[in-house]
Amino acid sequence: MNPDTTPALTVSSQLTRYRLAPNPGPMSLDGTNSYVIAEAGHAAAVVVDPGPADERHLQELAASGSVELILVTHRHADHTAGAARLHELTGAPVRAADPAHCHAGAPLLPGETIAAGGTEIRVVATPGHTSDSVCFHLPFDGPSGSVLTGDTILGRGTTMLDHPDGTLRDYLSSLDRLELLGPVTVLPAHGPVLPALDSVVRAYRDHRLDRLAQIRAALSDLGGDAGVTEVTDVVYSDVDPSVRRAAENSVAAQLEYLRSLRDRT
Repeated sequence: MNPDTTPALTVSSQLTRYRLAPNPGPMSLDGTNSYVIAEAGHAAAVVVDPGPADERHLQELAASGSVELILVTHRHADHTAGAARLHELTGAPVRAADPAHCHAGAPLLPGETIAAGGTEIRVVATPGHTSDSVCFHLPFDGPSGSVLTGDTILGRGTTMLDHPDGTLRDYLSSLDRLELLGPVTVLPAHGPVLPALDSVVRAYRDHRLDRLAQIRAALSDLGGDAGVTEVTDVVYSDVDPSVRRAAENSVAAQLEYLRSLRDRT
């Protein structure tokens, strides 16, 4: 399809639409999904994760309605680089858990409820991918509600733990917190929309436990003090070089977790 005829916004749920940012890559998959939250007929809208500093993308988001608020799920540039410019275009404050990524807005608080876009947005603290990761629960989005999961849950594949900022202990706790929300719709920052968050969370947890078992086996063969590079060579032997660093970060997070368990016994 010709880019000039591509719809600016795609419907993703009863309360949300999104625009796919032009930043595909090994870590961002097809690109960043920048969401617009607004109740039908409501004059004002909320943008979540403005994405990269791409002018056309930001202009389209600014034109999607009267933007009253901009929210950020976490600090990575593929979510935040366009935030300051979108603030300039709309005048809307930018709020994130990390004050460094706020513009004319207060930092987000865990458990906070925000009234904006004609609906209710609940802030769920979900550290693990990064220490400042949050998700946004929309309890009135359709029959079951929805959650904008940032990079905590992806539309396909699994999440990288950005160690040392992201930790496995935090991530497992965040999965437990999300599972309690039940079968809500998953609106990820990368990849397609998914049904039933609780089911996705269980699959994610199983994957992490499988990886931990693989790392324990590698340590058994290599020795308990084996380093990240050695363990990654064994556990992620077939990983594409483009995501090798992400694999190493996740291995580092898992080694830290296992060694903390050992030190506590």
